[in-house]
Amino acid sequence: MKIRTTAMVSPEQWGACNPLSRTMLEDAGVKLIRNDKKRLLVEDEMKELIRGCDVAICGAEPMTAEVMDQAPELRFIARCAVGLDSIDLNAARERNIGVSYVPGANADTVAELTLTHILMLIRGVQKGDALMRQGKWLRVLGRSLEELTVGIIGMGRIGRRTAKLLSAFGAKIIANDIDPDESINSYLPVEWVSKNRLLKEADIICLHVPKTPATIDIINEEELNLMKNDAFLVNTARGGLINEEALFDALNKNKIAGAGLDVYDKEPYLGGPLSKLENIIMTCHMGANTIVSRARMEIQAAECLIAYLDGDHIPRIVPDSEYDLQIAMKNR
Repeated sequence: MKIRTTAMVSPEQWGACNPLSRTMLEDAGVKLIRNDKKRLLVEDEMKELIRGCDVAICGAEPMTAEVMDQAPELRFIARCAVGLDSIDLNAARERNIGVSYVPGANADTVAELTLTHILMLIRGVQKGDALMRQGKWLRVLGRSLEELTVGIIGMGRIGRRTAKLLSAFGAKIIANDIDPDESINSYLPVEWVSKNRLLKEADIICLHVPKTPATIDIINEEELNLMKNDAFLVNTARGGLINEEALFDALNKNKIAGAGLDVYDKEPYLGGPLSKLENIIMTCHMGANTIVSRARMEIQAAECLIAYLDGDHIPRIVPDSEYDLQIAMKNR
């Protein structure tokens, strides 16, 4: 196959779960310049890797204006993820670089991790595990989902899938969304409530909203004070939605029962104060990291890149609203 173009591929796990995405690109005449460091690249490493590339596939690595300027011929970026935080979209637009992403590709797996955090918290799994490792046989008394009310803030793709999983366990579901879609009630038993009522009534609160100027610190000291003392808070959406200092204070003083976090204000989160607490479950932004989800995201990103090269309609192109959102975030 004749080489048509050269692509930087910065995600360190690209093709590890399923080689199809790599084969698709190679069959389309794409020469791959890959990240061989087996870790997330920093900006200077991205600058080095992207030189001489016409197109790029990226994950959580920083795709800044400075990185783009190292590849003057760069014309298309396929983001192998849903969130766009790591790409300077408006810098791409100024340089005539198209951008695609893969919305919805990881919704099921993020919902599953949310459920995992919930079950571990209400059943005290982490406490039971710690006791066993200490040589102590003490059965932890937990709670059952069928007796609990779960409040979901944000009923988009992942919020709806989380609600579906929880409804199978018999949990009562209450929800809050900036634009409630009441058609959901045709297939899910959801009660729409105000944010304050949700905070006061829910035994478990899950966040499934994007990071926008309106959602930064959506859970702060005031919101935590409205929650029940025996309630749990779970965030598998985006870092920055919860004020981490306020959360530490609430957990440290047992104002709430516990929390489960997969995302943080600054990542990687290593050795911060929250990690010293026993009433929190912490995972490392792994909501989308399953074999099926990784393969799906990689294949969809490859499809977008190939469509660009062939001059076809590009599926999942980033809409103008996402560009506007980044401008609003910068001006906040």
